[in-house]
Amino acid sequence: MTATIYDEAPAAVLARASLREVVRRHPTAIAGSVLLLFMVAIAILAPYLGTIDPQAIYPIRRLRPPGADHWFGTDSIGRDIYSRVIFGTRVSLAVGLSVALLSTAAGLVIGLVSGFNRLVDAVLMRVMDGLMAIPPILLAIALMALTKASIENVILAITVAEVPRVSRLVRSVVLSLREQPFVEAARAAGTRSGRILVRHILPNTLTPLIVQATYICASAIIIEAILSFLGAGTPPNIPSWGNIIAEGRTLFLVAAYLILIPGIFLSITVLAVNLMGDGLRDALDPRLARRM
Repeated sequence: MTATIYDEAPAAVLARASLREVVRRHPTAIAGSVLLLFMVAIAILAPYLGTIDPQAIYPIRRLRPPGADHWFGTDSIGRDIYSRVIFGTRVSLAVGLSVALLSTAAGLVIGLVSGFNRLVDAVLMRVMDGLMAIPPILLAIALMALTKASIENVILAITVAEVPRVSRLVRSVVLSLREQPFVEAARAAGTRSGRILVRHILPNTLTPLIVQATYICASAIIIEAILSFLGAGTPPNIPSWGNIIAEGRTLFLVAAYLILIPGIFLSITVLAVNLMGDGLRDALDPRLARRM
């Protein structure tokens, strides 16, 4: 029994030391990850956190301030703000994560092909340059004007606006790698271009791409809130933070909580994603962290 205790103690000490070292070296990544996991837990457990139907209307309870019955108060038609804000976490995270995945996947393909083929590059990059000339929010509004309001169309519109930035990033990495000795050696050995892209170029683009995906996620959450605030995003009955703020803007002087509470949740979520992105950048690119 004694031998077992002595054998396990050093392992436990090493584990605690390793955890402390990770926290010490990457505090922003840990803080951002904890905050983001907290918001994800809220989104998943929304029905079990004391919420009610976020679309239920009770006119007799309209504009009640935060209290025991309604923790975050009610809006102008009696809907519970606490329930709407909690369920709004699902909308924002769904949009942010979906846009990050779709735009990075599309941008990765476009950037790889453009960076490795000069003829395709001349065509695709001019299209990407044209899209980048339009501010993302304006492009998203224009695309939403052509379709009906829905979460799926919001995701598609923001994805189209974010793809050019990802493709430009991947293309710049590919251009710097395709002249490297290991790529030239692979060509000299008769390796096909497709295999070179997959085995030699693609792995080297993943580090900046992962970091960029976190910033796109944060940007998508903000753009979705702006679109909903302007009435060009999710339908008004959907409990999104942008919709809640838009509905409360005319009542700010008498019910400031309608704007402040969803605004705080929006800020915390974007801060969590950005902190995680900064921590990932420092962890995946130590040279950049040392220069800073």
